[in-house]
Amino acid sequence: MSHHFFALLSRMRYIQRWGLMRNTTTENVSEHSHMVAVIAHALAVIKNEKFGGSVDPGEAAVAALYHDAPEILTGDLPTPVKYFNPAIKDAYKQVEEVSAEKLLSLLPEELRDIYRPYVSEKCGSDIHALVKAADKLSAHIKCVEELKAGNLEFREAAASTRAVLEKLPLPEVQYFMQEFLPAFSLTLDEL
Repeated sequence: MSHHFFALLSRMRYIQRWGLMRNTTTENVSEHSHMVAVIAHALAVIKNEKFGGSVDPGEAAVAALYHDAPEILTGDLPTPVKYFNPAIKDAYKQVEEVSAEKLLSLLPEELRDIYRPYVSEKCGSDIHALVKAADKLSAHIKCVEELKAGNLEFREAAASTRAVLEKLPLPEVQYFMQEFLPAFSLTLDEL
């Protein structure tokens, strides 16, 4: 019997993000997940090395790679719609849970419990917090890059994502923003 889990995961590249926004450069879920994994890994390293944490950076990266996997079946619902009211948010969360279980059913039974925490976003609380922060940082970086390209469509999204990030009680996020975020506003020649 052939299992379809990984073949379906490979289709993340066909799901475009920021569907309601005019983009100078498109971003798909696969590209986004890669960047979230890079940032989640960095946040875990920073947490451990600078702030006395003991989080597995590899687990943070893996959790980030799979954090949007249910969107293969649901698509990427724009944030203004997803968070319009609590009923929509709760209903969409249920849809994501059903999608996660559907994806897991495409694995051999003996592998499902290994992938479940990643696909269902049910890793430990430290990992979950780092992935959520990395997800928001990735979104903010996309906004910064669009603004750098002259696309004012992302001005409000940049301000709102930055405000959320500044309120996060994670010193590793504040460190990342101070030490690494400014470089995303530079041109290639300035890097």
